[in-house]
Amino acid sequence: MSELVLISVSGKDRPGVTAAITEFLSGYAVDILDIGQAVIHDSLALGLLINIPDAGESLRSAVLELGETLGVDISFVPVSEASYAEWTKNQGRPRFILTLLARKIKASHIAKVSRVIADHGLNIDNIVRLSGRVNVEEDVEGSKACVEFSLKGEHENSRSLRSGLMQVCSELEIDIAIQEDGIFRRHRRLICFDMDSTLITTEVIDELAALAGVGEQVAAITSRAMAGELDFRQSLHERVSLLKGLSAGSLKQVADALPLTEGVEYLFKTLNSLGYKTAILSGGFDFFGKVLQEKLGVDYVYANKLEIEGDKLTGKVIEPIVDASKKASLVRQLAAQEGIALEQVIAVGDGANDLEMLAVAGLGIAFHAKPVVRESAEQSISTLGLDSILYLMGIRDREAGRI
Repeated sequence: MSELVLISVSGKDRPGVTAAITEFLSGYAVDILDIGQAVIHDSLALGLLINIPDAGESLRSAVLELGETLGVDISFVPVSEASYAEWTKNQGRPRFILTLLARKIKASHIAKVSRVIADHGLNIDNIVRLSGRVNVEEDVEGSKACVEFSLKGEHENSRSLRSGLMQVCSELEIDIAIQEDGIFRRHRRLICFDMDSTLITTEVIDELAALAGVGEQVAAITSRAMAGELDFRQSLHERVSLLKGLSAGSLKQVADALPLTEGVEYLFKTLNSLGYKTAILSGGFDFFGKVLQEKLGVDYVYANKLEIEGDKLTGKVIEPIVDASKKASLVRQLAAQEGIALEQVIAVGDGANDLEMLAVAGLGIAFHAKPVVRESAEQSISTLGLDSILYLMGIRDREAGRI
């Protein structure tokens, strides 16, 4: 008579432990129904759910003896047919990936996140570290850490779950993203970025305004526009009109000093090496977008064009304007052009004029965004650099060549 048994193995990891145990079990015609293994700091945890065609104490005794020879602890837990049937049925339940980002992962982070997960009826199947090994002496300001939770189950109130996770983010100054674990998550192909305050840490129109002597006036309008308090198109015309008469040479002066966001160069190096298509969709200006295109290896650039006559800015923008609706339209256009589904597109931005773009893409990420954007976007990153997007794509540091 067959018997279902869960075998748990723990101890110091070394080559050959899994091979020795499974080689031994093969002599008993054992079926392996499930298997999982993890190694944390040279400590092995191996689990095997097995079906033994001809159960008997002889197998247990022999396996325990083998464990002593290998220097590992082995335990057996009988599994009832009813329990196995319930486990099999649950395999069809929805699955989610929760990504936790911080400068350093603390026990309080895991505790709070795990509690929210449990309170919403989800079960943790697996937890893995995506970031490189932590240097305990490293300055927290320059460090980064990421762990990924694999979740299973149904949660009736997604708004409540998201609210609970956002509360944890606010309390602990961490970032959390939760996505459905589907095929598209592992097959993103196009990533569209806003430029100002996303790829670079400044708004170029504010830098130009400072050179034109209208810095404070333009910066105030920019801030309100990005916060969604003003119509973007109207505010753009208003701000650009204040640049009338500024020398065209000022564009190069600003471009030569563009401050790149943390992690941008590594992110694009990785994306380009993996064959992803990238695009800049900006309400800023194409002059600067093209500078970044050459520097970072961006495939597409769509941004606004400043009208110039006689080496002077006229104070006008050439139509068509790249505003919120245009950004969303460009996402659809590029996806169709690349022959991919919108679910395979990632969009990243910080301002209110990015919300439509973030909503259209399969994965929309508010990056160091204004409150109205952070609250509306499905995903948000506010603590780490732009290269942390790779974690939301499931890419580990070692896979990207960082370690």
